[in-house]
Amino acid sequence: MATGSGVHRLADRYVERFAALDPVTASGEGIGGHDHEMTDWSPEGCEARADHDRATLRELATIDITDDADRIATEVLRERLELGIEEHEAGERLRDLRVLGSNVQAVRMAFDLMPRDTLHDWEVVAERMALVPQGLASIQDGLSEGARRGVVAARRQVVGTVAQTDVWGGVASSGGDGGDGGARPFFLTLVDELDASGVGAPAPLRARLEELATRATEAYAALGRYLVDEYLPHAAEADGVGRERYTLYSRDFNGITLDLDETYAWGWDELHRIEHAMAEVAERIIPGATVDEVIDHLEHDPTRTIEGVDEFRRWNQDLLDSTVAALDGVHFDIPEPVKAVEAMIAPPGGPAAMYYTGPAEDFSRPGRTWYPTLGRTSFPLWGEVSICYHEGVPGHHLQIAQVRYLADSLTRFQRTLAGTSGHAEGWALYAERLMGELGFLEDPAFELGMLRAQAMRAVRVVVDIGMHLQLRIPAHERYAPGEVWTPELALPFVIERSKFPEDFMASEVDRYLGLPGQAISYKVGERVWLQARDDARARHGSEFDLKEFHRAALDLGPMGLAQLATELARL
Repeated sequence: MATGSGVHRLADRYVERFAALDPVTASGEGIGGHDHEMTDWSPEGCEARADHDRATLRELATIDITDDADRIATEVLRERLELGIEEHEAGERLRDLRVLGSNVQAVRMAFDLMPRDTLHDWEVVAERMALVPQGLASIQDGLSEGARRGVVAARRQVVGTVAQTDVWGGVASSGGDGGDGGARPFFLTLVDELDASGVGAPAPLRARLEELATRATEAYAALGRYLVDEYLPHAAEADGVGRERYTLYSRDFNGITLDLDETYAWGWDELHRIEHAMAEVAERIIPGATVDEVIDHLEHDPTRTIEGVDEFRRWNQDLLDSTVAALDGVHFDIPEPVKAVEAMIAPPGGPAAMYYTGPAEDFSRPGRTWYPTLGRTSFPLWGEVSICYHEGVPGHHLQIAQVRYLADSLTRFQRTLAGTSGHAEGWALYAERLMGELGFLEDPAFELGMLRAQAMRAVRVVVDIGMHLQLRIPAHERYAPGEVWTPELALPFVIERSKFPEDFMASEVDRYLGLPGQAISYKVGERVWLQARDDARARHGSEFDLKEFHRAALDLGPMGLAQLATELARL
């Protein structure tokens, strides 16, 4: 695709205007020039973004398709914008409140991604920090309009979000906040960071930053009070969203229309398959022991444990760096700018699961993995290796950062704003399995860790669809046969069958209920990636080249799973 093609120019204009309308998302996607601004999430702000999508779609319909790359880019852009408008018109943007992935978290997390190395960087931080109360007020305006229309978030999501605003608003600083008690409010830690940075900030800037940090902290506390006093009485009691809304959200997160009943049944089958494999690997670790007994042994094995948060961060960094070195030129050709990836410890108050943020478009900010410690200082490694592969290399970092690098062949929209959770999380889960196939999980403890991660993702398929659609547990299952899924029924199940800690899985159930259709995207996406690889291997026979398949597949850029399956069938 020529960089001067019609769709290429339209995509550039779309991203520029989008970034001006949503600077917080722009920061998250590495789009520069707007870090000093704040998104307007009021009804008027949401309508402005929808108008931008509508205008872009009208222009897209007039553009000539000149080659296959143009066709792919056009379909990617159209699919995302049409779905965004559909959600906007359904009022979904007016109840964007959940414990993970909502605007309440986005405001705080935007500061994680902003450079803070120079005096100018800190001046930009201060500019955006001054707008935090305005941004949170616009969120409140949108939620209030949603409540007026009867379009509201669920009570569980409101309560969970209040726990986060209490942390960031300093309300929970005395404890009782799920592992982060006693933590200094986030915005004030930025003042501490400035003091320790050595950049030589003048006294007026330092004083202004402290004042702004106090105001931002108070704004989060005020948002929490609004949520409790004014919004919570209107919140929906039902956690599940029902089949119609679930179908819409599932299309958003996966880019495909799924047969939800078939996918639910397949999730059970996958869970049973993975549990059988876990038992076989556990037998290799401690013959005669159960999976639970082996996991308990690995959790307390001092030879497989890192003590101390700083030491654990260094271990993550070393694993990222060594994996890049081992894969480059052998299984993947990794461009030089993509080789840099940083291991970070996540600030308190956020999600419980490890996550990844992509690099800036110009790679001035590297890709980063973020690990929430939840107050822990001891880290058994048996389950951490595959998680690092998932979030880093060859998972999210290789997939997302390599796309940033392809400026000559992909539109700016494809490199920044496109894609689905099914594409990204499906690849990252596939990457965990791939590392086992490539010989990087020869230690059976690390293989068991990978299988545990697979089991948890299969559990997600079962309970996410089951809870939101209120499906029955199959009569032949040993757990609560014939009963209808509820959050109360789901929690013991996910703890038992995922083999992850109870506190983590409790947060996971809240996450599933707040992001319907996202939790299934890992296994659903992996299913598409695996099927496409099997089909390509069958087509090419002895000439199949796995490295070339991965290169061509990733070079397509992000897209929905339906389009991905179609495009991969052409490789």
